Formats: sequence, structure tokens, C-alpha cells
Amino acid sequence: MVWGGISTRLWTPLYHVVGNLTGVRYQNEIMQPLVVPALQAIGPRAIRQDDNAPPHCSAAVNTFIQQARVNRMLWPANSPDLNPIEHMWDELCRRVQQHHPPPANLGQLLQWLQQEWNGVPRAFICNLIHSMRQRRVGCLAHNGGHTRY
Repeated sequence: MVWGGISTRLWTPLYHVVGNLTGVRYQNEIMQPLVVPALQAIGPRAIRQDDNAPPHCSAAVNTFIQQARVNRMLWPANSPDLNPIEHMWDELCRRVQQHHPPPANLGQLLQWLQQEWNGVPRAFICNLIHSMRQRRVGCLAHNGGHTRY
């Protein structure tokens, strides 16, 4: 499993998660070294969005978020049609499959994932994020059901 964060201004490096990701590991391995510095670089109006996975909203992480003064977007669970990162994962998969043969091992796959992650055009990411309003409107129009996104 890999973790990554995107915004219109920057995106984090991919992080390879080995084993089970707990709230404490998420805080120590992802939030502290990757998320908080990225949000600080964006500025005081930066907002973190997550998918409400248990490690993302554990008590330890919630306490850390409050102490670090991280703005968190309230977000319904299980809403991949609205979460731009889900579409980024699809793009990453397509790019790896288009530009590389099947990987010989995990190390090679991780190298190619990072290479393609770094190569995703900024305009693509900005388009994903700027389409959030249309995604929300589409989801509401379909009573929370499937949308074209």
C-alpha cells in the first residue's frame, strides 16, 4: 500500500506503508513528516481531507491534528466519487501500466509508482481538485448514487 497527498500547489512523495497502518503509525510516519509540512507550505488556509479510514480519524490522530492546528474538512465516509485522490490513484495505475512492463519485484514497482507520481502534470491534479464542486452537485443530483465522476 502507498499513501500520497495532493493539492493544487504541491504534492507529497509517495509513502510505502509496510504492514498494518494504525492511527499511531499514521501520525508518526505520515502526518508529522509529510502532511503537516505540506500544509504549512501551502499556508494557513490549507485544509486536509481524508476518507475517514480508521487510522485517519483515530483518537491519537485527532489529538495530534488539534495540537498541530491542522484544518480538517468534514467529509462523509465512503464517498470515493467525491475524493480527488481516488482519481489520482486511477491515473497513477494507468501511467504505470502504459509506461512500464509488469514489475519484477516490489522495489521496482515502488520505483515506478514514485516516478509516475512525480510525472503527473500539475494541471491534471488542479483539474481534479477544482472539479470538487461539480462532483458534489452530481452526487447530490443522484441522491448519493453513482455519478459520471
